[in-house]
Amino acid sequence: MPISAIGSRTECSGQGRSAASRDPASAGAISRPRENGFTLIELMIVLAIMGLVATGVIVAMPDPRGRLSHEAERFAARTVAARDLAILQGLPVAVRVTAQGYAFDQRKGGAWAPIPDSEFRSRPWSRGTTALVGQGGTIRTAFDATGQPSAPASITLTRGGERVRVAIAVDGGVRVGT
Repeated sequence: MPISAIGSRTECSGQGRSAASRDPASAGAISRPRENGFTLIELMIVLAIMGLVATGVIVAMPDPRGRLSHEAERFAARTVAARDLAILQGLPVAVRVTAQGYAFDQRKGGAWAPIPDSEFRSRPWSRGTTALVGQGGTIRTAFDATGQPSAPASITLTRGGERVRVAIAVDGGVRVGT
């Protein structure tokens, strides 16, 4: 008579069989190890969850070009730096804006020439951004040695349905607004 738990190999009455092998429920059954893995339903649920997460990440991703207002603020900051350069060097500095980008020029020896400093090099607008410059195709205003512009200017940047305006005032102030 077995005195241990089921599945032990205690011998009974000299027959040499374990208690588990005498269980009528397992009679004639082939003993196979349980297969490890996932069912098709489990895999489909995981794929659906991954799809939802990926959709959420894509929707939440910012525009790689940055916001239009940030581009307008960068342009305004460079314009202020150009105005300050005109004051510090005592030479006129102009900002030139086209639909494709902007550049800064300095008047030396009676002629306008691009400023060689890398901060003032010609820069294109980011992809999809354009400046509304009117029929002439270029807006140009020059700051004199006192920081006063030759004329006030208003540059409107557009991308998609968004618009941001950069204004150069009569007093030389540069402001970003919508």
